[in-house]
This record gives sequence, structure tokens and C-alpha cells, in this order.
Amino acid sequence: MWHIPIMTGQVFNGVSVASILLLTALGLALSFGQMNVINMAHGEMLMSGGYLAYLADKFVHGPAAFPCALLVAFVGASVLGALLEVSVIRWLYGRPLDTLLATWGISLILQQGARSLFGAIGVEVVAPHWLNGSINFTHGWFAGLSLPYIRIFIILLAVVVLGGLALFIARTRWGQWLRAVHQDREMAGALGINTKRVDLIVFALGSGVAGLAGAALALIAPVTPTVGQSYIVYAFLVVIVGGLGSLLGTTIAALLVGLLSAGAQMFTSVSFSDVLLLVLVVIFIQFRPRGLVATHSRMLKEA
Repeated sequence: MWHIPIMTGQVFNGVSVASILLLTALGLALSFGQMNVINMAHGEMLMSGGYLAYLADKFVHGPAAFPCALLVAFVGASVLGALLEVSVIRWLYGRPLDTLLATWGISLILQQGARSLFGAIGVEVVAPHWLNGSINFTHGWFAGLSLPYIRIFIILLAVVVLGGLALFIARTRWGQWLRAVHQDREMAGALGINTKRVDLIVFALGSGVAGLAGAALALIAPVTPTVGQSYIVYAFLVVIVGGLGSLLGTTIAALLVGLLSAGAQMFTSVSFSDVLLLVLVVIFIQFRPRGLVATHSRMLKEA
């Protein structure tokens, strides 16, 4: 029985990590699946969200500080993503290698900018008092298990964002246009849908969700100029395993990656668990090259 609290705690940590991965990967799943864009600067959207949340928390005080930090992180990262799409991405559609190189260069510029403004030492967002503490089990099989409120909040935030994004895609006119462009861009444009505007909204929305991931991450770990690099690889793994453009597949893949990583770290080092995870993903895509949930799209077939 002694190992039950340890295993449960590790599973809980894996789910909380999966929640941050999910928030980070949702934008990639939309942009990669719809526009066939490999955005290597997506991790810097997460980084910018963390720094913006830090600034909001520093200048806004009282009960509204933390909600304001989340809002600023979302809006600020959305604006940054929109600027990136208008100034660079829009001119490189259909050229994935050029997009990869351009966004990689932009990621280096953003990292250096963050280093110049905030320094190389990480910053943290002070959690509100109602997120301090944890649920502690003192009796029974789970005696000794502790579930921090902050990680519970991150899991709930991911659930709320995922549900809101699913409703946006399924129930709104913009969501209908998004699905139409995803299925057949040329036909959607012929029917009067402004595909460039849809691309802009998708890119900005995905960047904003990544900004929320950065704000959530700032509650449990320091935000550094290179924090985006630590998550962008995992986010791409989640998108590839889940299936391009599939919210369901992205969610399942994020849970699998988070749980596998947390489980492997119980028996080996962090670096070796990363190697093991990469090997498993390589083996997986040999049998399921289109991911867990394959989406049918004319654009993906042509890519």
C-alpha cells in the first residue's frame, strides 16, 4: 500500500503537465492542421504569456490581479501571434521549409528580447491566496498523498479552455468557417469565405491559448527566455501523435505524453525518460502515421 500515494501523486503530476502541454499544443494543432505551417516560434507565445502575466501581477494588486494576469497573457499573446501571421507567416504559405526557418529565427529574436528586458533569471507569478495549500490525505490507502490547489487549477483551466474552444468551433459562425477552410480552402474561398481572415483568427487564437499556458506555468515554475524551447518539442509530439487538426486526438495525446513522461521518471532520470518517449513516438508513427485520430481534409492530402 505504501506505493499507492506515490503512484497516484505521479499520475496527478502527469495530468497537470499534460494540461500545460494541451494548452500549448492546441494552437499548433489548429495552425499546423489548417495552414500546414510549422511555427517554431510557438513556444515563444508561451514564454510571452508567462512574462505578460508576471507584469500584470506586478502592477495590478488585489483580488483582480490573477484574473487580470490571465487576461493580459491571453490578449497579449494573441496580438503577438496576429502580428507574426500578418508580417511573416502570411507570405510563406505553401513553403513549409521557409516557414520553419523564418519562425525559428523569430524565436531566437524573441528569446534575446526577453533576455534583454527581464534577464536570464526566471520570474514567477505570485499565486492568489485561494490557490495556496493542497488537499492532503491522512488516512486509508492514499495516506500521505498531497494534491496542490495550483495544479488542480491548471487542470481545470485546461478543461475549460478545451471546452470553450470546442464550442467555438462547433457552434459559432467563425467555427463553421474554420472547418470549411480546413476541409477545402479553395472551395471555401469560392463560396465567399475570407480565408486570410480565418487564418489570422486561428493563429491569434492558438497563440492566445499558448499564452494562457505560459501564465499557468508561471504559477509552478520560473519563466525564462528559453522556457518555450522546453515545451515546443513536446507540443509537436502531441500534435503528431494526436493527428493534425484534431482536438480529440490532441487531448488524448497530451494525456498519454504527460502520463508516460511522469511514469518513466519514477524509474529513471528525466533525460532518459525523454529519450524513451521519443523512441516510443517514432515507433508509434510507423504504425499510425496520421495519428490517433486521423482527420480527412483535402488540404492535408495535398500536403
